[in-house]
Amino acid sequence: MDTDMISKKDLLAAANISYGQLYRWKRKGLIPEAWFIKKSSFTGQETFLPRDKVLARVEKIKSMKSEDLSLDDIADAVSPSLAEVSLTLADVRERKLVSEAALEVFSAKHSGDEPLRFGELVSLSALDTLLKTGDVSLDEGRVVLEALDGAYPAFEGRGADLLFVRKLGMSTAVLVTTSAEVRFEPAARVVVRLSLAECAEALSASIR
Repeated sequence: MDTDMISKKDLLAAANISYGQLYRWKRKGLIPEAWFIKKSSFTGQETFLPRDKVLARVEKIKSMKSEDLSLDDIADAVSPSLAEVSLTLADVRERKLVSEAALEVFSAKHSGDEPLRFGELVSLSALDTLLKTGDVSLDEGRVVLEALDGAYPAFEGRGADLLFVRKLGMSTAVLVTTSAEVRFEPAARVVVRLSLAECAEALSASIR
Protein backbone atom coordinates (compact mmCIF):
# COMPACT_ATOMS: atom_id res chain seq x y z
CA MET A 1 0.00 0.00 0.00
CA ASP A 2 1.26 3.50 -0.85
CA THR A 3 1.58 5.19 2.54
CA ASP A 4 2.16 8.56 0.87
CA MET A 5 -1.44 8.53 -0.41
CA ILE A 6 -4.79 8.45 1.37
CA SER A 7 -8.08 7.31 -0.12
CA LYS A 8 -10.94 9.79 -0.35
CA LYS A 9 -12.99 7.63 2.04
CA ASP A 10 -10.19 7.50 4.63
CA LEU A 11 -9.60 11.23 4.26
CA LEU A 12 -13.22 12.03 5.08
CA ALA A 13 -12.96 9.91 8.23
CA ALA A 14 -9.51 11.15 9.31
CA ALA A 15 -10.34 14.82 8.79
CA ASN A 16 -13.94 14.53 10.03
CA ILE A 17 -15.37 16.27 6.97
CA SER A 18 -18.20 15.40 4.60
CA TYR A 19 -18.10 14.48 0.93
CA GLY A 20 -19.92 17.73 0.19
CA GLN A 21 -17.34 19.83 2.03
CA LEU A 22 -14.44 18.16 0.25
CA TYR A 23 -15.86 18.75 -3.22
CA ARG A 24 -17.02 22.27 -2.39
CA TRP A 25 -13.44 23.08 -1.40
CA LYS A 26 -12.22 21.41 -4.58
CA ARG A 27 -14.56 23.52 -6.75
CA LYS A 28 -13.35 26.68 -5.02
CA GLY A 29 -9.71 25.73 -5.67
CA LEU A 30 -8.88 25.30 -1.99
CA ILE A 31 -7.77 21.74 -2.73
CA PRO A 32 -6.08 21.37 -6.15
CA GLU A 33 -7.69 19.20 -8.80
CA ALA A 34 -4.27 17.65 -9.45
CA TRP A 35 -4.30 16.11 -5.96
CA PHE A 36 -7.30 13.89 -6.85
CA ILE A 37 -5.71 10.82 -8.43
CA LYS A 38 -7.73 7.83 -9.61
CA LYS A 39 -6.08 4.45 -9.03
CA SER A 40 -7.13 0.84 -9.41
CA SER A 41 -8.10 -0.93 -6.21
CA PHE A 42 -9.69 -4.27 -5.33
CA THR A 43 -13.10 -2.56 -5.53
CA GLY A 44 -12.39 -1.06 -8.96
CA GLN A 45 -11.33 2.58 -9.27
CA GLU A 46 -10.79 4.72 -6.20
CA THR A 47 -9.68 8.31 -5.68
CA PHE A 48 -6.52 8.96 -3.67
CA LEU A 49 -4.81 12.17 -2.54
CA PRO A 50 -1.30 12.97 -1.24
CA ARG A 51 -1.72 12.20 2.47
CA ASP A 52 0.47 14.82 4.16
CA LYS A 53 -0.43 17.65 1.77
CA VAL A 54 -4.18 17.18 1.88
CA LEU A 55 -4.40 16.62 5.64
CA ALA A 56 -2.35 19.77 6.25
CA ARG A 57 -4.49 21.71 3.76
CA VAL A 58 -7.76 20.54 5.36
CA GLU A 59 -6.56 21.54 8.81
CA LYS A 60 -5.56 24.96 7.48
CA ILE A 61 -8.95 25.44 5.82
CA LYS A 62 -10.81 24.40 8.98
CA SER A 63 -8.64 26.72 11.07
CA MET A 64 -9.30 29.68 8.76
CA LYS A 65 -13.03 28.90 8.66
CA SER A 66 -13.06 29.15 12.44
CA GLU A 67 -11.92 32.75 11.96
CA ASP A 68 -15.11 33.40 9.95
CA LEU A 69 -13.26 33.86 6.65
CA SER A 70 -15.21 33.21 3.45
CA LEU A 71 -14.22 30.37 1.11
CA ASP A 72 -13.09 32.96 -1.43
CA ASP A 73 -10.81 34.59 1.15
CA ILE A 74 -9.41 31.20 2.12
CA ALA A 75 -8.85 30.31 -1.55
CA ASP A 76 -6.84 33.50 -2.06
CA ALA A 77 -4.74 32.65 0.99
CA VAL A 78 -4.00 28.99 0.27
CA SER A 79 -4.07 28.89 -3.54
CA PRO A 80 -1.86 31.62 -5.01
CA SER A 81 -2.12 32.02 -8.79
CA LEU A 82 0.88 31.12 -10.92
CA ALA A 83 0.55 34.60 -12.36
CA GLU A 84 1.57 35.92 -8.95
CA VAL A 85 4.53 33.55 -8.53
CA SER A 86 8.05 34.73 -9.36
CA LEU A 87 10.43 31.88 -10.14
CA THR A 88 13.70 31.75 -12.04
CA LEU A 89 15.07 28.59 -13.65
CA ALA A 90 17.44 28.31 -10.68
CA ASP A 91 14.44 28.39 -8.31
CA VAL A 92 12.66 25.71 -10.33
CA ARG A 93 15.75 23.48 -10.27
CA GLU A 94 16.39 24.01 -6.55
CA ARG A 95 12.81 23.12 -5.66
CA LYS A 96 12.80 20.13 -8.05
CA LEU A 97 9.50 21.25 -9.57
CA VAL A 98 10.22 19.56 -12.92
CA SER A 99 12.68 17.00 -14.23
CA GLU A 100 16.25 17.77 -15.26
CA ALA A 101 15.40 16.63 -18.79
CA ALA A 102 12.69 19.30 -19.07
CA LEU A 103 15.04 21.93 -17.64
CA GLU A 104 17.75 20.98 -20.11
CA VAL A 105 15.43 21.42 -23.11
CA PHE A 106 13.83 24.57 -21.73
CA SER A 107 17.04 26.31 -20.63
CA ALA A 108 18.57 25.85 -24.10
CA LYS A 109 15.96 28.30 -25.35
CA HIS A 110 15.29 30.32 -22.19
CA SER A 111 18.55 31.27 -20.53
CA GLY A 112 19.22 33.96 -17.96
CA ASP A 113 18.23 34.74 -14.41
CA GLU A 114 15.03 36.71 -15.11
CA PRO A 115 11.84 35.39 -13.44
CA LEU A 116 9.75 33.24 -15.77
CA ARG A 117 6.46 34.65 -16.99
CA PHE A 118 3.18 32.79 -16.43
CA GLY A 119 3.15 31.37 -19.96
CA GLU A 120 6.75 30.18 -19.64
CA LEU A 121 5.95 28.34 -16.41
CA VAL A 122 2.97 26.65 -18.09
CA SER A 123 5.14 25.70 -21.08
CA LEU A 124 7.76 24.20 -18.77
CA SER A 125 5.11 22.20 -16.91
CA ALA A 126 3.62 20.90 -20.18
CA LEU A 127 7.04 19.92 -21.51
CA ASP A 128 7.86 18.10 -18.28
CA THR A 129 4.57 16.18 -18.38
CA LEU A 130 5.15 14.97 -21.95
CA LEU A 131 8.75 13.93 -21.29
CA LYS A 132 7.82 12.05 -18.12
CA THR A 133 5.04 10.10 -19.83
CA GLY A 134 7.33 9.27 -22.74
CA ASP A 135 4.89 10.73 -25.26
CA VAL A 136 7.68 12.83 -26.78
CA SER A 137 11.45 12.48 -27.11
CA LEU A 138 13.93 15.20 -26.19
CA ASP A 139 14.10 16.34 -29.82
CA GLU A 140 10.31 16.37 -30.04
CA GLY A 141 10.24 18.32 -26.79
CA ARG A 142 11.97 21.16 -28.62
CA VAL A 143 9.19 21.09 -31.23
CA VAL A 144 6.61 21.30 -28.44
CA LEU A 145 8.41 24.25 -26.88
CA GLU A 146 8.50 26.12 -30.20
CA ALA A 147 4.73 25.69 -30.54
CA LEU A 148 4.06 26.81 -26.98
CA ASP A 149 6.31 29.85 -27.23
CA GLY A 150 4.78 30.93 -30.51
CA ALA A 151 1.10 30.28 -29.88
CA TYR A 152 0.30 30.21 -26.17
CA PRO A 153 0.23 34.02 -25.63
CA ALA A 154 -2.66 34.23 -28.11
CA PHE A 155 -4.73 31.97 -25.85
CA GLU A 156 -4.35 34.14 -22.75
CA GLY A 157 -7.55 34.07 -20.75
CA ARG A 158 -8.95 31.08 -22.70
CA GLY A 159 -8.58 27.36 -22.17
CA ALA A 160 -6.03 25.77 -24.48
CA ASP A 161 -4.95 22.22 -25.28
CA LEU A 162 -1.68 21.12 -26.83
CA LEU A 163 -1.93 18.50 -29.59
CA PHE A 164 1.16 16.52 -30.55
CA VAL A 165 0.78 14.81 -33.93
CA ARG A 166 2.92 12.33 -35.88
CA LYS A 167 2.68 11.47 -39.57
CA LEU A 168 5.07 9.29 -41.60
CA GLY A 169 7.93 9.79 -39.16
CA MET A 170 7.40 13.56 -38.93
CA SER A 171 5.92 15.34 -35.90
CA THR A 172 4.37 18.68 -35.08
CA ALA A 173 2.61 20.40 -32.19
CA VAL A 174 -0.39 22.73 -32.35
CA LEU A 175 -2.55 24.58 -29.84
CA VAL A 176 -6.35 24.63 -29.97
CA THR A 177 -9.08 25.91 -27.71
CA THR A 178 -10.15 23.36 -25.12
CA SER A 179 -13.60 22.94 -26.63
CA ALA A 180 -12.36 22.57 -30.22
CA GLU A 181 -12.94 19.33 -32.09
CA VAL A 182 -9.97 18.58 -34.34
CA ARG A 183 -9.75 15.99 -37.11
CA PHE A 184 -6.69 15.03 -39.16
CA GLU A 185 -6.23 12.90 -42.23
CA PRO A 186 -6.02 9.13 -41.53
CA ALA A 187 -2.23 8.99 -41.90
CA ALA A 188 -1.78 11.51 -39.06
CA ARG A 189 -1.97 10.26 -35.48
CA VAL A 190 -2.67 12.46 -32.46
CA VAL A 191 -0.17 11.12 -29.92
CA VAL A 192 -1.47 13.20 -27.04
CA ARG A 193 -3.91 16.01 -26.31
CA LEU A 194 -2.72 17.82 -23.21
CA SER A 195 -4.72 20.34 -21.19
CA LEU A 196 -2.52 23.35 -20.45
CA ALA A 197 -4.87 24.34 -17.63
CA GLU A 198 -4.14 21.00 -15.94
CA CYS A 199 -0.40 21.55 -16.42
CA ALA A 200 -0.67 24.95 -14.77
CA GLU A 201 -2.68 23.49 -11.92
CA ALA A 202 -0.22 20.65 -11.32
CA LEU A 203 2.71 23.08 -11.19
CA SER A 204 0.79 25.44 -8.94
CA ALA A 205 -0.01 22.54 -6.59
CA SER A 206 3.70 21.67 -6.39
CA ILE A 207 4.60 25.26 -5.55
CA ARG A 208 2.10 25.56 -2.67
